[in-house]
Amino acid sequence: MLYFKKYELSPEKEWVVFVHGAGGSSSIWFKQLRAFKQEFNILLLDLRGHGKSKDFLQKYLKNDYTFKDITKDIIEVLDHNQIQTAHFVGISLASIIIRTLAELQPERIKSMTLGGAVIRLNVRSKVLITMGNWIKRFVPYMWIYTLFAWVIMPRKRHKKSRSLFINEAKRLYQKEFLRWYQLTAEVNPLLKYFTEKDVAIPTLYIMGAEDYMFLPQVKNVVNVHQSAWLKVLDDCGHVVNVDQPEAFNKISIDFIKNPYLYK
Repeated sequence: MLYFKKYELSPEKEWVVFVHGAGGSSSIWFKQLRAFKQEFNILLLDLRGHGKSKDFLQKYLKNDYTFKDITKDIIEVLDHNQIQTAHFVGISLASIIIRTLAELQPERIKSMTLGGAVIRLNVRSKVLITMGNWIKRFVPYMWIYTLFAWVIMPRKRHKKSRSLFINEAKRLYQKEFLRWYQLTAEVNPLLKYFTEKDVAIPTLYIMGAEDYMFLPQVKNVVNVHQSAWLKVLDDCGHVVNVDQPEAFNKISIDFIKNPYLYK
């Protein structure tokens, strides 16, 4: 089972599950914990091969890697903790994992808060992925990850977020990175399907105004999905929960408390 840590305020409180992106770990939510622990029960987890879930790497190396497999890991943790329903908060590629959960077991999701969401790949991101596929077996994976981090978070004020994700990624193994990289083949078909289908679960996208790779695609989705809303944070890049933690916390907590009333 994945590594997890929970903070239970009371049995009457609702659960919020935090899901990190590729290359990160549950530690990226450190600026959210204090605010959220005052309002909700919290479940943090490390995805397979990440953070403290690296201990289970041998088990995962024997299995296929798909977004569905990774999502089922999370369902296993929910079942183990007898969490029937929860609000889900994710960053970057976690948006795909949470959205996959909405396909597998939609009744378990009360709302989705997706920061720096990956909804569609633009030309630049497709070129990056193709380039990475060419060189991934010949160069250290951190070269590729660092390049991606600089392209996605290029500005000086993105330095904290960029450094955080690069340092987190250093904990991965080369083989583990390659297995996660194989998931890029799934991304386009999945995102096309997710874009076309509205699952009718309240969804808030929190995006940075400087997230040039992914913000335009999110704007398009929000225009066609009736259950989706968008909040754009100024002076903010891809990793919104790190770049603007106070704004991210307030907006997401307000949304979780009243997802159907959010405007």
